[in-house]
Amino acid sequence: MTMSMEDFWFNAVFSLAPSLGVGLIFWFIMRAIIRSDRNERKAYARVEAEERAKQARAVSENR
Repeated sequence: MTMSMEDFWFNAVFSLAPSLGVGLIFWFIMRAIIRSDRNERKAYARVEAEERAKQARAVSENR
């Protein structure tokens, strides 16, 4: 029994599809994690800067 070229390409595509699907899911998850980490670091830096500004004002007012 010989395989036609159509069968070959059909089998090739469907044998790679699960790996590509898992790869895409992994990529989306990692992208979401990295973006949320970046946003959290920005928010933390903003809060940290506000707290430093408050401390600097408090120190300058006490002098």
